[in-house]
Amino acid sequence: MHLIILILLVLAVIFGPQLWAQYTFRRYSQPSSSIPGTGGELAQHLLERFAMSGVKVEEAGQQGDHYDPTRKVVCLSTRNYQDNSLTAIAVAAHEVGHAIQHHRKEAMLALRTRLAMLALLAQKLGAAAMLAMPLVIFISRAPSSALLMATIGFAALFIGTLVHLITLPVEIDASFGKALPILMQGNYIQKQDEAAVRQILRAAALTYLAASLSSLLNLWYWLRLLRR
Repeated sequence: MHLIILILLVLAVIFGPQLWAQYTFRRYSQPSSSIPGTGGELAQHLLERFAMSGVKVEEAGQQGDHYDPTRKVVCLSTRNYQDNSLTAIAVAAHEVGHAIQHHRKEAMLALRTRLAMLALLAQKLGAAAMLAMPLVIFISRAPSSALLMATIGFAALFIGTLVHLITLPVEIDASFGKALPILMQGNYIQKQDEAAVRQILRAAALTYLAASLSSLLNLWYWLRLLRR
């Protein structure tokens, strides 16, 4: 019984933030007559306002909302690009917040981008090491070979976890250090919508929380295995 409760708690902690974020986005996704433009139009306006002429806005379809620092593109899902809802403009401002971080060469985003590229390479090496482990052990007959392969896999997992942990403060800054002040001080939203926009921006910032918690759980699991 205790094991079942523990499993349910772990699942709630990992998947709860993602489900809450999706619910929040849907809740405020209805078009509003008080919002004069779409998310795509607001994003383009903000890029011009902050003199980021090298950055573009794209309708990303099913790829989801994100900022691509390698291409310098603010990517918005079809709904957030075309709609004039609170969710659309809040998410657009959040992604422009990442563009501002990149434009200003802020250290945390730069570190996250470098680590993300390293993590991609490390994941490929880690997967190859895990696949090769049985063959290497069979050929070498040496326990140290298994330890080496496991260490490579663990290092790849650690780098991935580090990327997720660094992502959290980057996302929070994009929401509350950039997007919210822009929307409030620029009078892009009405005062009575502030609470709703805060919820949407919080949801946008916590989108990666589930991945961070899942990575930590995987890291803890492998640490326990290596200690045995």
